[in-house]
Amino acid sequence: MTIKVFSAGFGRTGTLSLKLALEEIGFGPCHHMKEVLENGAVQVPLWSSAADGKADLTAIYKGYNSAVDWPTAAFWREVAATYPDAQVILSTRSAESWYASFSETILASLMAKESWPPPAVPWLTMVSKVVIERSLGGRTDKDGVIAAFHAQEAAVKAEIPASRLLIHQAKDGWEPLCAFLGVPVPATPYPRTNSKEEFFELMKGANKT
Repeated sequence: MTIKVFSAGFGRTGTLSLKLALEEIGFGPCHHMKEVLENGAVQVPLWSSAADGKADLTAIYKGYNSAVDWPTAAFWREVAATYPDAQVILSTRSAESWYASFSETILASLMAKESWPPPAVPWLTMVSKVVIERSLGGRTDKDGVIAAFHAQEAAVKAEIPASRLLIHQAKDGWEPLCAFLGVPVPATPYPRTNSKEEFFELMKGANKT
């Protein structure tokens, strides 16, 4: 088992829907922050080491055929180099709508350190390093965060050959994704999930990390 396809798009760009979609069309299991949260004893130390410059991607992605969301998005260059045959998706949406969602969910959670539940501190510390420090360059203001979003997308488009890259929004649905990966289009609707309410339900699991 190896990574066959991964997304370089930031979290809150339809990544949980994309995870479910990839699993439905035969590219599962798909790594997502949800897996880090649910398998914290193994995943959090591995990603913490990665954030400190000692990434062991083979160990991180053991048992996975695909990956989306953070932390993967922060290490897209390393993932692309480690798995040169993997196809790359850039999950995206408009910068303003992305910021509105990101700022009210992930960023708000990371900035509220005083309310981090003790069991979740190692996980949230790692996520803060990966998201704020690595992906956002330490910026948490709106202009800086949106600039980082645009910079990520520009870098991916510049560095990944067009033949290896699909730029995909959740609203695009199955057709471009399935054409890109060479698989049939399912008869079921494209997954739609991870609203803000669902995000905070997932976050409750951090209390048990």
